[in-house]
Amino acid sequence: MSEAEQVPASAPEAASAVILNATDSNGTEALNATAKFVATPEGTALAYGSLVFMALLPIFFGALRSVTCSKSKELGENDYHSGFRNSADMPETITSRDAARFPIIASCTLFGLYLFFKVFSQEYINLLLSVYFFVLGVLALSHTMSPLMSRIFPVSLPNKQYQLLFTQGSGESKEEIVNYEFDTKNLVCLCISSVVGVWYLLKKHWIANNLFGLAFALNGVELLHLNNVSTGCILLGGLFVYDVFWVFGTNVMVTVAKSFEAPIKLVFPQDLLEKGLEANNFAMLGLGDIVIPGIFIALLLRFDVSLKKNSRTYFYSSFLAYIFGLGLTIFVMHTFKHAQPALLYLVPACVGFPVIVALFKGELTEMFRYEETPAEEAGTKEDSSASDKKDQ
Repeated sequence: MSEAEQVPASAPEAASAVILNATDSNGTEALNATAKFVATPEGTALAYGSLVFMALLPIFFGALRSVTCSKSKELGENDYHSGFRNSADMPETITSRDAARFPIIASCTLFGLYLFFKVFSQEYINLLLSVYFFVLGVLALSHTMSPLMSRIFPVSLPNKQYQLLFTQGSGESKEEIVNYEFDTKNLVCLCISSVVGVWYLLKKHWIANNLFGLAFALNGVELLHLNNVSTGCILLGGLFVYDVFWVFGTNVMVTVAKSFEAPIKLVFPQDLLEKGLEANNFAMLGLGDIVIPGIFIALLLRFDVSLKKNSRTYFYSSFLAYIFGLGLTIFVMHTFKHAQPALLYLVPACVGFPVIVALFKGELTEMFRYEETPAEEAGTKEDSSASDKKDQ
């Protein structure tokens, strides 16, 4: 975060720098540098504290929901659909090959956006991105709300089942293109999410931005599964280098950040105490700083569960490490008055703390041997097992 450097947002893959800035309500730079907003100590503390608190929510609850996903995945695709019903809700397993390629893909995406903003009109690009993230945000927020809606939905109201089915061809060559099952509860969630989406699309209000941002982050932590700890180390290590290079080595990330308008960051106004909900000078935290460490923390929670010791040692140690790393990022940024790549501090903390705990407990080898089966393989094994039983 930096009061001297005004950066309104982060790019999707580049959303991993912590920034404190002076911007207007649309995220554009203040034109009069001499009249730049100076946050009060109370406003700064409130903004920092709120960002940290919001960052912890999707990591904590996303990790808990990832355990449910993992258990359902082990039961096989058919049983999984009985709870979530749609393959789009199945967790995506990240392998070591995926992890090694991800920083390269992220760098290409970032540089591609940089070229797009240099060549094409920023206004039209952001219009397309707004529509794109509107659709994604509505779906993500709807999925996030589903468990809560299942609990509070009145029993007296009928919960009807629906199915959206698109097929191609006929007879034996018929192929499913879309097969989406939903019910009345899902429709209510979709309606509420659509209202938030329209609010964001029309006003770009910071609360609507945060609702979408939290939904994206929680879904990411819940549905993106690392297959083992080694893969997590490869991913975090690669993005550590990526983050440092693009923040300190070039102006590409800053250029894209100044041009990009999308709910891929959490924001909180520093002038909330003075202006209320109409405040427009924001501190920001990219979703990359939440999701990337978050999926590693979620993996450690699933490892804790696999040990069957009724203990969450590795989850809590990594969770506390995240708080420490993010706090250190804010401290360094505030001390040197310069935007910081948060993964520079989060990666060593989130990897180092659990490894030290594992060394003390003598479980380091067991931690690195822990392996999760991809959802596709789990479904295949389940189908094969069912077929064998049928044959017998």
